[in-house]
Amino acid sequence: MSGMDVVEIGAGAPTRADVVAVARDGAAVALAPDAVSAMEHSRAVIDSLAADPQPHYGVSTGFGALASKHIPFERRAQLQRSLVLSHAASSGPEVEREVVRATMLLRLSTLATGRTGVRPVVAETYVELLNAGITPIVGEYGSLGCSGDLAPLAHCALALLGEGEVRDASGTLMPASDALAAAGIEPIELREKEGLALINGTDGMLGMLVMAIHDLNQLVTTADLAAALSVEGLQGTDAVFAADLHALRPQLGQQDSAANMRAVLKDSTMISRPEGFTRVQDAYSLRCAPQVHGAVRDTIEHATLVAERELASAIDNPVVTLDDRLESNGNFHGAPLGYVLDFLAIAVADLASMSERRTDRFLDVARNHGLNAFLADDPGVDSGHMIAQYTQAGIVSELKRLAVPASVDSIPSSAMQEDHVSMGWSAARKLRRSIDGLGRVIAIELLTSIRAMDLRAPAQPGPVGAAVRAHLRTKVDGPATDRYLAPEIAAAHDMVLDGSLLATAASAVSRTGGELV
Repeated sequence: MSGMDVVEIGAGAPTRADVVAVARDGAAVALAPDAVSAMEHSRAVIDSLAADPQPHYGVSTGFGALASKHIPFERRAQLQRSLVLSHAASSGPEVEREVVRATMLLRLSTLATGRTGVRPVVAETYVELLNAGITPIVGEYGSLGCSGDLAPLAHCALALLGEGEVRDASGTLMPASDALAAAGIEPIELREKEGLALINGTDGMLGMLVMAIHDLNQLVTTADLAAALSVEGLQGTDAVFAADLHALRPQLGQQDSAANMRAVLKDSTMISRPEGFTRVQDAYSLRCAPQVHGAVRDTIEHATLVAERELASAIDNPVVTLDDRLESNGNFHGAPLGYVLDFLAIAVADLASMSERRTDRFLDVARNHGLNAFLADDPGVDSGHMIAQYTQAGIVSELKRLAVPASVDSIPSSAMQEDHVSMGWSAARKLRRSIDGLGRVIAIELLTSIRAMDLRAPAQPGPVGAAVRAHLRTKVDGPATDRYLAPEIAAAHDMVLDGSLLATAASAVSRTGGELV
């Protein structure tokens, strides 16, 4: 947000940070003056077409397969209202507040471009809803990711009319009419094209993509940290992370992950150096971590490029062009987003799979180089981290199922008028579940690698490993006889999510003159 407390919409495309700030942190929004001017100009175009005897899609016709149906002037307000009411047809579990707020913000961003033809009051009412913390209820199922996220956006539009259900700023479920009245917001009455403009965008899947990128940028670096600490706990070697080796294969993400692992392992006496190294090579899950983690980084980078292009887009059909024509188009199709959402789910599954394999090595006496079976205090009496790895394995198996692409599927709709759809919303929903699982898997690896460090006493980790261990130990006690393990996993997971373990590592790295990327 460039240090601002209010995100201004209309003065250029919103940034990814803007989306996260409004969606998660409740930042306020405001319309830029140029947005109001642009909306007034394009609304005049729509008003001029409303009186035209020639049909204009979205202004004087029905929608989808009913686009050839001419609607008389006196029924056009009902047309727009009916569109919103009928399309608010979602079902299933309630979508998270941050997803709905991101969806609303991004629809507002398109309205503010002046390419949709809505009156400024429509966008201004959206601003009021966001700033009042009013969140429409949206069900998980209903979007095919083509003609935009129709059902989710229709539920958001419904609240502008004072219809449907919402949660207020305190999270209380209530009728939208009551929430608007309590906040002093006047419901709007839609005019020509406005109902269509409110529901015809890729905003839901884009909002989820932006938040996924935000989360994954932190998680992939946390995975680098976890992998390095696993190398340390297993007394592997850092020789394979040397910069000159990775320069031979100039994959940028790989080089970043290798640099992170070198920084974490710097000055560690627990790892093996080449001259005293008895194993010819470490296993792939250790040795090839930069290659896999780096590929994840490069995938995130590609997804970021797509997301930023979409943030700069005006998605509507029909759209008011820069030379004031009203033209039908297919920009609402979610394929660009659906593909990268699925691509990220594949990368997430593989990143978690490698993390689980490193954890498993700690628990097997044939591979953990002198540690107790399952890192147990008294193997047989104690089970140590045996079932923590089961938890990882269950999550990883689920992530592999979630990695099956949604975007390769298409179910025709609207009497075959909409005969190819993106399923981008579905791809986004499963990616959110994948990211949740990834954080838990990484947390268990960190918990396990740090336990292994303790069990190698009197040998000590390097300065970064020691700092991370000390931070974890503020919430999780060191090795002892078996105790209730789930709260310890939860505590480690919280530290992964809030970034405190990563921040501790970054601070320790900076004291050695390096940095994590």
